[in-house]
Amino acid sequence: MNTYNIGSVSGGQNQFGDHGVNVAGQGRVQINHGASPAEAVRLAGELVEQLRAERSGLVGEAEALQGEIVSAQQEGRAVDQGRVRRWLDAIQAGAGAGGAALALAQALGGAVGL
Repeated sequence: MNTYNIGSVSGGQNQFGDHGVNVAGQGRVQINHGASPAEAVRLAGELVEQLRAERSGLVGEAEALQGEIVSAQQEGRAVDQGRVRRWLDAIQAGAGAGGAALALAQALGGAVGL
């Protein structure tokens, strides 16, 4: 069951849904997922280290993911969500259920808005 916070629809800035989608003036939509780019970089680094300990076969995907997140932060752009989703899906499929790597991958997905 979802709960939607519609706010005031008569004007001004309104907030919709669970992910902080803000509708500003002139029809612009801003999405704020609540995690800073620095937090995403930190989580990506932890994921690489955790996979080195748990599942060394997935380190390549985690390093590519980390590289995309770091590059996006340095270039001031959004991450390529399609590529990030593919890497996270591969990591989540290969990580052990209940393991720290799986939890980090899920947290990282949330941090980048997936």
